Amino acid sequence: MRWIIAIAAILAFAPARAEVSEIRFAQQFSMGYLQFNVMKHQDLLAKHVAALGLPAVKVSWVTFSGPDMMNDALLSASIDIASGGMPGLLTIWAKTRGSAQEVRGVAAMSQQPLLLNTRNPAVKTIRDFTNGDRIAMPAVKVSAQAVLLEMAAAREWGDAAYDRLDKLTFSLSPPDATSGLLAGGGDFNAAFTVPPFQTMQLRDPAIHTVLSSDELIGPSSGGTAWTTKRFHDANPKLYRALLDAMQEASEFIASHPKETVAYYAADTKMKIDTELMEGLLADPHFKYILTPHATLRWASFMHKVGRIKVAPASWKDLFWPEIHDLDGS
Repeated sequence: MRWIIAIAAILAFAPARAEVSEIRFAQQFSMGYLQFNVMKHQDLLAKHVAALGLPAVKVSWVTFSGPDMMNDALLSASIDIASGGMPGLLTIWAKTRGSAQEVRGVAAMSQQPLLLNTRNPAVKTIRDFTNGDRIAMPAVKVSAQAVLLEMAAAREWGDAAYDRLDKLTFSLSPPDATSGLLAGGGDFNAAFTVPPFQTMQLRDPAIHTVLSSDELIGPSSGGTAWTTKRFHDANPKLYRALLDAMQEASEFIASHPKETVAYYAADTKMKIDTELMEGLLADPHFKYILTPHATLRWASFMHKVGRIKVAPASWKDLFWPEIHDLDGS
């Protein structure tokens, strides 16, 4: 009994285990994750880490073109915070639910329409695609674009034919897909990408839109961030600082579009039409908020067609508790 009391006393006065000294973010080629661009350029995480009395934390960033490799990196502990569309989060949540590697969402990041564009004048609706067409998207099967195309196919031909157009799709980063579509004459003639690339494509009069996510499922959370139970549970203060930094970045985007676009252009290292992007940020269809919306629309479809084996009963099942006080759906 004495040794039990002694151990308890030692544990009671032992210092708490230190939180990690580095946090590694993964982001994608999209306007859906602008909070990360703002956080990087304004060093917002360092600001909120200091406000909570934590030691300085090293912040590193890596870019992926889709959620599949990003999720692999997250589960192998190569990164700490992943970002992507709702299907990417739902896929890894369903696979890890209840396990030691459980993954849930940190928060939503944005709402924005996703457009399927083509330069084939014969394609007016998805019904017009033939075996001669090819559709580029960030990642087949698991990306938001892949699932949206399946939703559209199910609506057009019935649930049993949800994957009817999958054979036409292949993985390509949004910048490369845009370059190829604008150049024409390549081995594909359609692209389902992200802003601002989809809008850049439409400046070519030979390119038109076939499908919009807003028309298909209405406004919904596009960009999201997620992390493992391991990271969430072991770093409560750093996790709080992360959410605070994301919220400040969201407010900055709303009030400083020009600076936000400059940050994005610097990070992508691409020639970006800054006026075009600033116009998109002024569009009411583009919102940068941490509150998740319409998550169950994605989950219901993916579960119905077997993309995930279990569906969340509530949006709160899909996200860590720190944002459960938000008015999500």
